[in-house]
Amino acid sequence: MAGRLWAAAVLAVAGLIAGPSPGGPGGAQATPVFAPVDRPGPALSVPEAVLAQSVQCTANATASGREVALFVPGTTVTPREDFGWNWFPALSRLGWPYCAVTLPNNAMSDIQVSAEYVVYAIRYVHRISGRRVDVLGHSQGGTEPRFALRFWPDLRPMVDHYVAFGATNHGSMIVDTMCVPACAPAIWQQRYHSNYVDAMNSYQETFAGISYTDIYTRTDQFVQPNLDDTGATSLHGGAGRITNVALQDICPQDLEGEHLAVGTYDPVAYAIAMDALTHDGPADPARVSRDVCTQTFMPGVDPTRFPGEYADALGTIASELTNYPRVPAEPPLRSYTLAG
Repeated sequence: MAGRLWAAAVLAVAGLIAGPSPGGPGGAQATPVFAPVDRPGPALSVPEAVLAQSVQCTANATASGREVALFVPGTTVTPREDFGWNWFPALSRLGWPYCAVTLPNNAMSDIQVSAEYVVYAIRYVHRISGRRVDVLGHSQGGTEPRFALRFWPDLRPMVDHYVAFGATNHGSMIVDTMCVPACAPAIWQQRYHSNYVDAMNSYQETFAGISYTDIYTRTDQFVQPNLDDTGATSLHGGAGRITNVALQDICPQDLEGEHLAVGTYDPVAYAIAMDALTHDGPADPARVSRDVCTQTFMPGVDPTRFPGEYADALGTIASELTNYPRVPAEPPLRSYTLAG
């Protein structure tokens, strides 16, 4: 019920910036020719001092005895609103080391710049832990790691698991309607087959040595189409090992799993992600106990505090969608993404 209330409220806010149909400036553009997949990545344009302040880690992430989980938040939120009341306490109870990267402007500005924060974070966590990194991202937070892996090849040996929750890996047709006549830069870039999305997916979607687990829900109100593994979140091709799995593949009667829930408090999503993190390779749905279908919250969520935490996240989301400055077109692709 909480998820449905959130969906209704935020869709109402989204309606304030939406027109009747997609189109307008930034819509159809000439198809660019992208850089080869093994061209070395560019120097980061964001000052290192700024990047360093964006990454926070638990004390046990340094010289860690296990791979560290690095969390990347979604559009409109910081790690606190996205993961601070669910994943962080869950992993703390397990003694599991984790880090999080705070993206600029609540992940509402150019995602290409946000991706630089993730590039830095992966390198940093790899260096302090002495191990490969497990990257977990929600919504837009599932795209920055993939954009980073695509255009900074040095990161690929540093990453073991990629786990995404409701990621806009191929954009979303629903998001298209939010950009008439204007929307925030990061919203533009999550349109279905935006230039950013096409650059991220150019030539191959996955890379050797990395396990990809893409978790989605068929009842996602923002990331569509997502009715099966041909949808917006799922990945295909390339040399990585891939599992695309819907909440409903585990719990067929699950009608409550929606976009915010899948990355914050959903017990099925948590179980799938933990299966990936505790095994070699991506998640295997056959290993996930169907007992999770009777649970309301993932570990780490305090039921007594849930209404307040959920309301805080909802308030931040609504405020950013309403107040963040809107632009009439998608930010141009950076030169390093293009051939030549």
